[in-house]
Parts: sequence; C-alpha cells; structure tokens
Amino acid sequence: MASLLEVRDLHTAYGLSQVLFGVSLEIQAGECVCLLGRNGVGKSTTIRSIMGLTRPSRGEVRWKGGSILGWPPFRVARAGIGFVPEDRRVFADLTVRENLDVARQVSRRPGEWTAEAVFELFPPLRPIAGRRAGYLSGGEQQMLTIGRTLMGNPELLLLDEPSEGLAPLVVEHLLEQVTALKRRGLTILLAEQGIAFSLQLADRVYVLEKGTVRFSGAAAELREDEALRDRLLAL
Repeated sequence: MASLLEVRDLHTAYGLSQVLFGVSLEIQAGECVCLLGRNGVGKSTTIRSIMGLTRPSRGEVRWKGGSILGWPPFRVARAGIGFVPEDRRVFADLTVRENLDVARQVSRRPGEWTAEAVFELFPPLRPIAGRRAGYLSGGEQQMLTIGRTLMGNPELLLLDEPSEGLAPLVVEHLLEQVTALKRRGLTILLAEQGIAFSLQLADRVYVLEKGTVRFSGAAAELREDEALRDRLLAL
C-alpha cells in the first residue's frame, strides 16, 4: 500500500544552523504516528518542513505520491494537510465561533466539519462560543486551534506539541479528544515530548536525536520495553 505521506532524507537549516540531517518517515492512511524526542532535536522543524513553513535544503516530501516540496503553506493545507502549531495562534480579537467561521470560509475543501461538529468534539467550547479567543485558557485555546484546523477538513492532521504547558487534567481530556479523532479515521502526525501522552495514541513512533532518526518502530515496543524507552528518551 502506498504511503499517504512520505518524507525522504530531509535536511533543514535555519540560516547557518543545521537542524535536520536526513530525516525520513512515512505515514499510512488512518495511522497515528508520533515524533518523539527531547526539546530541540528537530520535531517541530520536521513538521514545519512538511507544512512548507520552513524550506528544506535537501530531501523530498511526497503527499499521495506527488511532491509537495516548496509549496506554500496555504497550498499544502488545501491539498489536505492541517497544521496545529505549538503556540496555538488563535485570532485573539475574534470570538470562538468567529475563529471557526473564518477557517471555514478560507477552506476550499468539502467535508463533515462544521462549528457544530467541533462543539460536539470539544463540548467546553460550546458555552463560550461568543467569548473572544484572547480570553480563553491554554486548554480552551488548544481545543479551539484544533477545531479551527478541522474546519479545513484535513486528511492528515499535524499536531505540534499539543500537550505543552497544559495542566494534567486538561492533557487527559485532550488525549480523549485526539483519540476520538483517531477513531474517526483521521490520520495524525504528532510531535511530542510527553511520552505517556504519545504512546497512548501512537501506532508507530520515530525517535529523533540531534536531527536524525535514532529509532523507528511500533509504539507497543516502546510501551513494553522500559530499558529501551529510558535509553532513547531519558533526560
């Protein structure tokens, strides 16, 4: 079966600072794949390189068999790849509902996601639909950012550090909601430092270290092998 997304030998730098050194990965339709690793190892840069926000100096990014390397982010999004950034980036002066409506208006992709569908997935957003996004808590903003991305009806969802900075109870609720998306068949690429969060969601895992893939395999292998987990991920 052909991969939905293929990344091959990706090299990416910020100016003179090289971050990725030949990263390769692939994702099949319906999978949840996690990029794991310590802070600064290249997880977010990999996501940004796929999305077209940072252009690789070498390598290939293929979506449904065709190259998307060098495409602007809006074109990547319209092709079916949705991006949830680490810093959330809600439209602070717009209400929750207006944030969702804006995303729907700019998307050219048909699909099932409406504001009502987002409120069903994230019930806490419904009673605050008229509140400005700048006044939301971190957890509410994260739900809104994911919901806003879903309004574009993506086939692949890129989640960059979704649990970062959130309280444990909020992380637990977020895990349930992302698991619900996985059950619906949405393909997910998750970049995370949170090991417990990631291994409950992921089918497969890539562990990055210093911009290279140090391990790739089934998430169950890491869940069941504490020594391997400690060797790869212990601080």
